[in-house]
Amino acid sequence: MLYRTMKKAGKDLSILGFGCMRLPVLPDGHVNEPEATRMIRYAIDNGVNYVDTAWPYHNGESEPVVGRALRDGYRERVSLATKLPTWLVEKREDMDKFLDQQMKKLQTDRIDFYLIHSLTGEGWENIESLGVKDFLDDALADGRIGHAGFSFHDRYAAFKKTVDAYDWTFCQIQYNYMDEKYQAGTAGLRYAAKKGLGVVIMEPLRGGLLAKHVPAAIDIWAKADEKRSPAEWGLRWVWDHPEVSVVLSGMSSMEQVEENLVVAEKGLPGSLTKKDLAMVGKVRKMFRSRMAVPCTGCGYCTPCPNGVDIPACFENYNTACMYEDVASSKIRYQFVGEGKASKCEDCGQCEERCPQGIPIPEKLKEVRAILES
Repeated sequence: MLYRTMKKAGKDLSILGFGCMRLPVLPDGHVNEPEATRMIRYAIDNGVNYVDTAWPYHNGESEPVVGRALRDGYRERVSLATKLPTWLVEKREDMDKFLDQQMKKLQTDRIDFYLIHSLTGEGWENIESLGVKDFLDDALADGRIGHAGFSFHDRYAAFKKTVDAYDWTFCQIQYNYMDEKYQAGTAGLRYAAKKGLGVVIMEPLRGGLLAKHVPAAIDIWAKADEKRSPAEWGLRWVWDHPEVSVVLSGMSSMEQVEENLVVAEKGLPGSLTKKDLAMVGKVRKMFRSRMAVPCTGCGYCTPCPNGVDIPACFENYNTACMYEDVASSKIRYQFVGEGKASKCEDCGQCEERCPQGIPIPEKLKEVRAILES
């Protein structure tokens, strides 16, 4: 296992972190705890020393399962990360309540890396107004948490403001070879590193989409000098960036754990050749050529008078087309909630505002046909 130093934490962390959002499950949907425990402990025995979970993962099962998996001396061998469920916080006292409950679930008296979960620019302003800075100061002072950080899902400008708003040790962002300009993106990665923050990466394989054997991508990978699986190409691309501290993988089978451990032995920064990077560029270009809608997510089309979340609708539709994965895209599409394409009434206001000239109402009908059928 390779390690990178998170300077503000003063810790050497494994470049592969065990993300506990996609643990193996039984037919009834509950976590397969014996198998999850076996996987987590196997990863730790082979050098992984960063384990990440959160309040909502597996409908609340993840934290208790992780807590039990880290018995028998495993807790002392890892840095443990979990997250404050910001959407449930209504007042300052709630923050202490959730942290105390999480420590009980995880059977520990200290969370090594504690994140403010799933922030947006607006979300940060709200949680800040409720006293989160004082909460973090207190929790750091009394030792309940070792290091403060945040996970983020918004544009670069909002990310930059959040980085500057508190003395964070680290942050967590989505990053992969398809998402260089998505949310915080490469600019956010570099800005956080410049400010001295460690950077933990989530979705390095875009929820597994980049590990799928899409025939057109496989045809390109097959021409590479060194044969690697799609998952290895994706992980190696992220590890190639020296600003990255830890890459989280939401592993759901022992086979994935074993493969990722082998790949992690090669994850040195700057280890991909120009030919390697060109190969990744070809695959990226191929995926983007399969986009059904040339939407950049700029948001100029919003707000829709009928409440359609147009960028989210197109993002899910493009995902279905790019990665040949309609089934998973339908599941993700449910998170659009009341903003589904079927609420469009063809008023045309959005089309007038779109800088890309997209025939939005027409394309929303396609979204409806594919994702709402």
